Amino acid sequence: MELKNRKILVTGADGFIGSHLIEELVRRGCDVRAFVLYNSFNSWGWLDHSEVEIRKSLDVFSGDIRDPHGIKEAMKGCDVVLHLAALIAIPYSYHSPDTYVDTNVKGTLNVIQAARELGVEKVVHTSTSEVYGTARFVPITEEHPLQGQSPYSASKIGADHIAMSFHTSFGTPVSIIRPFNTYGPRQSARAVIPTIISQIASGSRKIKLGSLHPTRDFNYINDTVEGFIAIAESDRSVGEVINVGSNFEVSIGDTVRTIADIMDVSIEIETDDVRLRPERSEVERLWADNRKALEVTGWQPSYAGLSGLRRGLTETVDWFCKPENLRRYKADRYNI
Repeated sequence: MELKNRKILVTGADGFIGSHLIEELVRRGCDVRAFVLYNSFNSWGWLDHSEVEIRKSLDVFSGDIRDPHGIKEAMKGCDVVLHLAALIAIPYSYHSPDTYVDTNVKGTLNVIQAARELGVEKVVHTSTSEVYGTARFVPITEEHPLQGQSPYSASKIGADHIAMSFHTSFGTPVSIIRPFNTYGPRQSARAVIPTIISQIASGSRKIKLGSLHPTRDFNYINDTVEGFIAIAESDRSVGEVINVGSNFEVSIGDTVRTIADIMDVSIEIETDDVRLRPERSEVERLWADNRKALEVTGWQPSYAGLSGLRRGLTETVDWFCKPENLRRYKADRYNI
């Protein structure tokens, strides 16, 4: 499927990944409708900071993924839906789990039901590596058991099953992209890499963090965006769950040290108890097997291995260190 000749709806367009995806689709000449969360400020989130020409070309729909009527209205006339809208902060899911069920599970049901009724050609639903929980084997394939170790991950497991059930029950053309830990410019400071960079860039040399021993498979934003597009364009991806990860495992502690080296500073790390997950809820190890993505879609990471991680971190540091970007963050406050 060629996206260039299709009308594409992107939910969650105002967020970190969504805004980057929107920009790349527009650059490729796609006809894009951006679904952003309605607010009285008429804010389009990160899209407000996109290039003028990109903003001018957008068809923006303000609504709420929890409203089935609104999402169906937004989807009318669209051929492809890239569904990213979700609540994603794990700590906040301990605080307000009900909102995660409403947004992630019911919101996905609204999207997939509308897609079925309107005869949409393709839906790409966004999952997360958190649904795997702590790895039982590595690298993690798509056949790994799903483990809801937080209300967030449980809600995403539910959303994934809702999405795929419509493919099984009704033949709705659904693909599931399962990105591992995406990072890069614009990411929320509640995530670990922006937390580290923003604290250092703001002048702190005593960095407050949670656990340092868990490992992650960090995926640079450009690779995640390319993964979305590759899966959307692949006819073979229908009915499939596909990991998008770098196939490189690194601990949080080693990531901190790499960032400090890139920023040429000496730091101390202070454990902040409020940033620690409940013991059994912590996902100890994530490492993506990305062979299926290559086989089904031809996608493979450009920022792979230690050298790729270092290159992606350098680009992320450069963005955060620009004063106009850094001042959008409250580095001295922890936001769940």
